[in-house]
Amino acid sequence: MTGRSAVVTGAGSGIGLATARRLASEGAHVVCADVDEVRGKAAAEETGGIFVGADVTDPEQVEALFRTAYDTYGSVDIAFNNAGISPPDDDSILETGLEAWKRVQEVNLTSVYLCCKAAIPYMRRQGKGSIINTASFVARMGAATSQISYTASKGGVLAMSRELGVQFAREGIRVNALCPGPVNTPLLRELFAKGPRAGGPSSGPHPPRQVRRGRRDRRRRRLPGQRRLLLRQRHRLQGGRRD
Repeated sequence: MTGRSAVVTGAGSGIGLATARRLASEGAHVVCADVDEVRGKAAAEETGGIFVGADVTDPEQVEALFRTAYDTYGSVDIAFNNAGISPPDDDSILETGLEAWKRVQEVNLTSVYLCCKAAIPYMRRQGKGSIINTASFVARMGAATSQISYTASKGGVLAMSRELGVQFAREGIRVNALCPGPVNTPLLRELFAKGPRAGGPSSGPHPPRQVRRGRRDRRRRRLPGQRRLLLRQRHRLQGGRRD
């Protein structure tokens, strides 16, 4: 990772922060993007990178984010499109209003579209690049705690990642989607406070570092960390998933 530039959205907390830390430890130049200025600046200071305040649902701000990364470091090598929400008013389809549905789709799905759209032109000029989009295990399994728009948005992220991976594979651009289980972050703690969850290790929140590195058991063989995706280690499928 030494000398590579990495844009991480939602870098102020949770999986984004854990990933920014790991990328920095591997020698990458990290561009920490977050709508929360306090957390985003703290992440940038900790990782030795730069902070860019960005609402990832705003096309102009997303364009400015990747332009800043390129202008600062001379390349856009990695895009980790991770920002997302799971608000309390995203519930059963019978309870969730249209505005709540739209807001989750904008932040979780449209933002990934905008970030990929902004990052890919830089990567095409370079002839290489890696995009990782945060989806979720609910994209494949559904959610025990109802969150209709979140689940649909993550399904969209998974499908879009496949599409882009196939389209740009011949240009040296890898596009993958991570499908982590519940992670012990403020976002998930709020979600699980809504009601009881199913038992078993995959249904409870895990610390972000476990998602970042992979669990130290047989699951690790099925869930390589982001580093393997970024460096092409043991990975052939473009537009693949890691769940």
